[in-house]
Amino acid sequence: MRPQRFFVFLAVPLGVAAFGITPVTVLPQTPPAPYAPIAAMVDGVKADRLQATVAALVAFGTRNDFSEKSSTARYGVFGARDWILSQFRSIATITGGRMTVALDTYLQPKTRRTPRAVLESSVIATLRGDAAGRTYVMSSHFDDCDGDCTDGAGAAPGADDNGSGVAAVLEAARVMAATHFRGTIVFACFDGEELGLWGSSHYAGERAAGGTPVLAVLNNDIVGSAVGGDGQSEPNVIRVFSQALPLHADAQRVNLVGSENDSPSRELSRFIAETVPVYLPALSVRQIFRADRFLRGGDQESFQNAGYSAAIRFVEAHENFAHQHQNVRVQNGTQYGDLPQYIDAEYLRRATQANVAALATLALGPAPPHSVQMALKRLGYDSTLRWNASAGATSYEVVWRSTDAAQWQHVNNVGNVTQATVPVSKDDYVLAVRSVDSNGLRSPAVYPVAVRE
Repeated sequence: MRPQRFFVFLAVPLGVAAFGITPVTVLPQTPPAPYAPIAAMVDGVKADRLQATVAALVAFGTRNDFSEKSSTARYGVFGARDWILSQFRSIATITGGRMTVALDTYLQPKTRRTPRAVLESSVIATLRGDAAGRTYVMSSHFDDCDGDCTDGAGAAPGADDNGSGVAAVLEAARVMAATHFRGTIVFACFDGEELGLWGSSHYAGERAAGGTPVLAVLNNDIVGSAVGGDGQSEPNVIRVFSQALPLHADAQRVNLVGSENDSPSRELSRFIAETVPVYLPALSVRQIFRADRFLRGGDQESFQNAGYSAAIRFVEAHENFAHQHQNVRVQNGTQYGDLPQYIDAEYLRRATQANVAALATLALGPAPPHSVQMALKRLGYDSTLRWNASAGATSYEVVWRSTDAAQWQHVNNVGNVTQATVPVSKDDYVLAVRSVDSNGLRSPAVYPVAVRE
């Protein structure tokens, strides 16, 4: 059969033959030990603060975009915005000037779905890291709607969608603000999500135009309830949605090399699924290999569309659609409306803790290896990978899995090198490389580009 060009993503055992590294035995992947500073941040998340934040947001009556002209200090979308702004500014006082808080405001033109132009204004808190070139985003949206998303006057409590996400972002900022991170963290509460991802699209587009290197986006939208509308409940499960193909992906090449399940978003999802149980053993991350739910969307898509392909969405395991985008009423014995009594503060706490565990590991840990390649020289039974060194890394791991497995199955540490040959067939397995630092923190795995030599 004629050899073909292709790209391959490797998850490999670390045995190295040709570069002075002693080959090692292939090992199953085992979870690392918790890192004490991250464990302390995770433990610092408080259910009562989360519940109080949701209650404060609900008290503004509506956070519909079209209430901006009637907003006051105690009412409407801009009243809520200003309250969120004040919360971030209070948090910033403990950062020694490392956190800055700003509004991202612009005029959104009228669309075919909306009656007029509307002012959009997102709240952005940036916690500056010690190393340049690495930005991580934890996001939510604070706007909401009742049964009509252009109704600026009707009651729209917005407790779960998305008071829960805003509460998670504010609480994460509170417990993380005092720590010095390698990477910069942006805590974002976007406006305009319900009408077309407006605020996040504007922000992500501006960051992309300015060349900001956003390495990961953790979006939180509807993360506050454990009971679905069908009565199902999984209080110790949270879903993570991740897209397959990045924007403008070469479908023919993807099919050839079998990388359809190894986009940057999927690698971020795997990283989260491995990291969260280290700090929350009872919480299971259910990876949904899909960009979002059918007929729905979220702010993570704005970053993907701007070219930041490592972006995922957290959402509760079972949603109650009677409590989303509904006028508050009782009909045929069913209570409709996104009311605060349906928030499970302990579930919201676990969802927030999952974010903190993943985000802190990303921002405290080493940068991922870059320019990762798989060298294709000849037919054979092993695989050679090479990469450029990354800031903060003291060694590198090659991970691998069978092509039909969702999660990495094996790992070996190849040491502080930038090339390794491992006794794993690139035809039968998926391989990748990730960085490890002196504290045992790991980066997300990076899928290699195959290069024919």
